[in-house]
Amino acid sequence: MDSPTPEQVPVRDAATVMLLRDGSDGPEVCLMQRNLNSDFVGGAYVFPGGAVDPADAEVAVAQRCPDLDDVEASRRLGLAVGGLAFWVAAIRESFEEAGVLLARHADGRRLDLSDPGAAERFAGHRDDVDNERRTIAEVAVQEDLHLDVGQLHYFSRWITPLGAHRRYDTRFFVCAAPEGQEVVEDSRELIGTQWLTPAEALRRHDAGDITMIFPTVRTLVALSRFDRADAVLDHARAQSRVEGILPTISDGDDGMRIVLPGDPEHVGGVYDAWTARPLSPDHD
Repeated sequence: MDSPTPEQVPVRDAATVMLLRDGSDGPEVCLMQRNLNSDFVGGAYVFPGGAVDPADAEVAVAQRCPDLDDVEASRRLGLAVGGLAFWVAAIRESFEEAGVLLARHADGRRLDLSDPGAAERFAGHRDDVDNERRTIAEVAVQEDLHLDVGQLHYFSRWITPLGAHRRYDTRFFVCAAPEGQEVVEDSRELIGTQWLTPAEALRRHDAGDITMIFPTVRTLVALSRFDRADAVLDHARAQSRVEGILPTISDGDDGMRIVLPGDPEHVGGVYDAWTARPLSPDHD
């Protein structure tokens, strides 16, 4: 079969979640390393996330999200319908990849997995959801939980540029890391975890100690402007409109460049594709 043209590569809906906590040097974000053998950004440090699945939009899971309905979720994302599935996908992916389930009991208590028995039981639930033996809605029904969609706040939207062999329309959410739960990578797709301040993550990326893809780097630049986790959440909560960012890729004399439309960071809008650093406006 012929390879698809760039225009024929489908754009999949996706969601990712930035788990935040306050550290001694400011807010820290959870970054997880993808398996070195992965065929998609192998070895890169990323936020937990992935594609929106059909089950994320089912009625059964919506019934477990009393804090947000599809009408309001869709309005926030600028969609006609289907917005709630992005919140559900972010929660599901956080559970599958990081072992963190954003949920609360019917009486309002947040899910706490510090008890070894509960941790073991939910590790089994996680394995079932990850391997598609059960849906996250079925787990929520069994444990009488509500998915804590109200703790997730829409932060940004990145669309993979034309020309990539995989393309995603990804909504980025921020959330305070829940107390009583520890991030544990799945050791399959993700093999390591680091809690870093945005500034430290960017320093390590610049030094070549860790690898990150362009949207991750630029998102960390945005996060680095805040001095505490609550300030990030307040900013996301207050946003009335989030513009999607669709970069373009071009060839320069000294390598590939990424161009952000509208120069959203006011640094010229042109970046080195490999380092994600902005290039000066007069860079040849």
